[in-house]
Amino acid sequence: MTAYAIGNLHPKPVLDEEVFTYMERVQGTLDPFGGRFLVHGAPAREVPEGDWPGAVVIIGFPSYENARAWYDSDAYQALIPLRTRHMAGDILLIDGVADGYDPAATAAAMRAASGDRA
Repeated sequence: MTAYAIGNLHPKPVLDEEVFTYMERVQGTLDPFGGRFLVHGAPAREVPEGDWPGAVVIIGFPSYENARAWYDSDAYQALIPLRTRHMAGDILLIDGVADGYDPAATAAAMRAASGDRA
């Protein structure tokens, strides 16, 4: 099942040279784990609900295990400070949904588990 690394980053108006170095090297850390950028640092084009300050990064992986192994790898761990010294943010590692996912079935299962048979 596909998994994702998702970042909500808050870059400064002027990026430090270390951030550029991070960007130049990060793909090399993803390649051994099958990671690929789906969204890279894009500010939201539109925020129809709520408030979203920052820039979004979404990286897809073949599995959660690949995502975790990438994040824990020596190569990526060496790059993290190049970003975090200059940019605040939050990073998530999260499973995607299986092919054929049905949100209505999920709602029914959650309703049944809560004891509400509406």
